Amino acid sequence: ATEDRRFYAHNGLDWRGFLRAGFRNAGAFGVREGFSTITMQVARNTFIAEHFVGSRTLRRKLMELRLSRLIETSLTKDQILALYLNVIYLGNGMYGVEAASRDLFGKSVANVSLAEAATLAALPKAPSAYTPREFPERARKRRNLVLGLMRDQGFIDANAYAKAASSPLKIAATQWRPSQYDQYGAIDAVRALVDSMMPDALKEGDLVIHTTIDARVQTAADKAIARHAVAIQNEGWWSNDKLQGALVALDPQSGDIRALVGGRRSPRGGFIRAISAKRQPGSAFKPFVYAAALAAGISPSSIVDDEPIEVLLGGNEAWIPANYDDNYQGATTVRRALMMSANAATVRISRTVGEQRVIDAARRNGITSELHPVPAIALGALEVTPLELVTAYAPFANGGMRVRPRLVTRIEAPDGKVLWSQEIARAPAMDPRDAYEMTSMLRGAVDFGTGKVIRDYGITGPVAGKTGTTNNGADVWFIGYTPTLVAGVWFGYDTPHAIADRAAGGRFAAPAWAEFYKNGWSERGGAYWTPPPGMESAMIDPETGLLATEWCPRRTREYFKPGSAPTTYCELHTTPEPEIIADDNGNVISNIPTPDWIDNLGKKLKKILRF
Repeated sequence: ATEDRRFYAHNGLDWRGFLRAGFRNAGAFGVREGFSTITMQVARNTFIAEHFVGSRTLRRKLMELRLSRLIETSLTKDQILALYLNVIYLGNGMYGVEAASRDLFGKSVANVSLAEAATLAALPKAPSAYTPREFPERARKRRNLVLGLMRDQGFIDANAYAKAASSPLKIAATQWRPSQYDQYGAIDAVRALVDSMMPDALKEGDLVIHTTIDARVQTAADKAIARHAVAIQNEGWWSNDKLQGALVALDPQSGDIRALVGGRRSPRGGFIRAISAKRQPGSAFKPFVYAAALAAGISPSSIVDDEPIEVLLGGNEAWIPANYDDNYQGATTVRRALMMSANAATVRISRTVGEQRVIDAARRNGITSELHPVPAIALGALEVTPLELVTAYAPFANGGMRVRPRLVTRIEAPDGKVLWSQEIARAPAMDPRDAYEMTSMLRGAVDFGTGKVIRDYGITGPVAGKTGTTNNGADVWFIGYTPTLVAGVWFGYDTPHAIADRAAGGRFAAPAWAEFYKNGWSERGGAYWTPPPGMESAMIDPETGLLATEWCPRRTREYFKPGSAPTTYCELHTTPEPEIIADDNGNVISNIPTPDWIDNLGKKLKKILRF
């Protein structure tokens, strides 16, 4: 009614408007009045605007006319109108009615009133002159002019006009801006998959693509990676490079990808690090060493020596892997070695079961990158992508089944015909009992070990996971999972170099994972891990993995494969944990027994004081 009242009648060019503007422009010896139809504005704003910035020439107008005819023969009128509504500039940096509606009214355009819709329709003529925030009275008059044209042309009746025209102009108190976070990683990954499956499909027309991405989860992932990448870089050493990050989150039961972040502020069509960046996982690879150990008959309660170790590599060359901060535990349980990410103990376990078995365990779970049976593989001296590492953790979470990551479930033609689809694919990867024991150990890493920051962020409930840091601090990881979600976070520079002094997965990656999880995921149905059939139980101390004593502050019933339950008692806790309590009179007392000599001395002091 306002911009192009004969839109549904003309074929891209309104000859009446053309002749009227032509006479006026000829009299003025220049372009003084436009005759653009909605179709011509689509052609201008969508295809040729960047080639004629700020110019109003005959050549540009002729190109608009030619493109308008092509558009009219290729699209329906409603499709053309939709394009127009999505690209037209409406002031304050807003393009399209959705953005303008959020900016002016604080809500989606789907929810605007008639008066608000007329306000939006009033803007294209002169967005700056009719902006409601700057010129409310001018905007109100222009809005009512639009309503009057709608009434005169039969789009609304007199009552609707009177009600809308008398409505006050209510503008949102705060301006709206598109999120600083984007979803290009996920969008580009979908496009790449569609291109690989159906190379010519996107060239031939519209497609309906059904993805596995969860919008809420994706938004939380984008924000967590963007915010923490900035914070980590600010805390680290100065660098000309931009610290990057990646995140993959998927359903461990189906392999459906719920969120995928290709990088920090990824440009459209940019490098998707979550899928393509191969980096060393460091200690985040250790669970596959322990999975191989469990499959070989080693129990979580087995004792391993965590003391300095020297490995001969050939040619009299020695490799001496050290624990973080040179902190060694001596004789400890397998459970505690993984919990504390003990390098020396892990290398001993890997050497015992054999590096090839470690590779086989990783392959069964889903690691596809090149692997070599060298001693350093125990500490993650290989390169993997975030997607394959996260996928390989899924069997720990789901009871031992390898899954195939799935980003798109099906592709349809506009009429609903299915052109391509992908079903869920699962296959056995490990003994369900080993998967349960592995999860039990990785829960310990979150509750008491290197991943404890997850609990410090207030996350409760069943969470298991492992941190990862490379030797030079160039890569930090945290792969965490629950019964319904497994997600991995990575940070590093594209050209690898140290991130910061004492960079560690628990310090940098785990907090980002915690923030993502708190804002993006909710466990459903009270999900928890249950032991599979054929296991026996024992009451253990979860920090040591040994049988609990009366002094242990926490006692947990855990399940083991027959014959592998611990037989020795915890020696870490030999006295009761301090517990501050008060008696009936409010006097502070403790549950720690008072040694006899202190008690006797106290009695003597009382006698002396009385005397």
